[in-house]
Amino acid sequence: MEKIFDAHTHTYPPALAPKATVNLGAFYNFRVMCEGTATDLCRTSREAGVSGFLILGVATNARQVRRINETIAAEIRAAREDGFAAFGYAAIHQDTEDIAAELEYAVSMGLSGVKLHPDIQGVAIDDERLLPLYALAENGGLPVCFHMGDDRPEYRFSEPRRLVRILEMFPRLRVLASHLGGWRAWDEARELLAGRENVVYDASSSLWALSPEAAAEQIRALGVENVMFGTDYPVVSAADYMKLFDLLPLTERERRAVLWDNAARFFGIE
Repeated sequence: MEKIFDAHTHTYPPALAPKATVNLGAFYNFRVMCEGTATDLCRTSREAGVSGFLILGVATNARQVRRINETIAAEIRAAREDGFAAFGYAAIHQDTEDIAAELEYAVSMGLSGVKLHPDIQGVAIDDERLLPLYALAENGGLPVCFHMGDDRPEYRFSEPRRLVRILEMFPRLRVLASHLGGWRAWDEARELLAGRENVVYDASSSLWALSPEAAAEQIRALGVENVMFGTDYPVVSAADYMKLFDLLPLTERERRAVLWDNAARFFGIE
């Protein structure tokens, strides 16, 4: 049986999940298919044969940061006790007053990276307010996961060209560029990001927008050894996203790399 790691998931507290998933669907004009709770993530992951996952925090304002990170830390501890190789990345907002203190606290709770969602946070990833975060992450060896790309003109906060600017300023920064390098900016991602040693990718929320052939081509252009499977739960369940992944014309070696081997190396899973 294939081992699978889901490198892109989001969860919400049970009391907030119904409203949060509706708002997420309205923001992107699609239907969110899953409940959005950690309990449901574990259940649907197990049903799909997923052995591990990364939970990504997103804060729409600075006041939410600590509460979100404490919740994710508790969720990954519970998931590990339940047998999953679970990891969490901290939410940080551009208006966080003391980014260094919040990062230190997040790491002390077991979180191992940072997530930024510029569309929802309303900030360009190369905004000056975020530069201290990148310096801290670079010096501390913490990966930063970016939501990448959007084809709507009012949400051009994370175009690949903006990430290139960040990488030029912080050449040792480790980056996880979501959605195969840029949602509906896939050509630009291939042109500007492919071949950069400190950038890896996930394939979340892309396989239902690209043909199987185009998705396989994007994965190979970015480097099969650099791309990880990801669902964007709760947008879609792992089982349903695997149906799309199974359509990709990949070799068995390429499948293993994307589904597990690359994540095992990136996250240090034994």
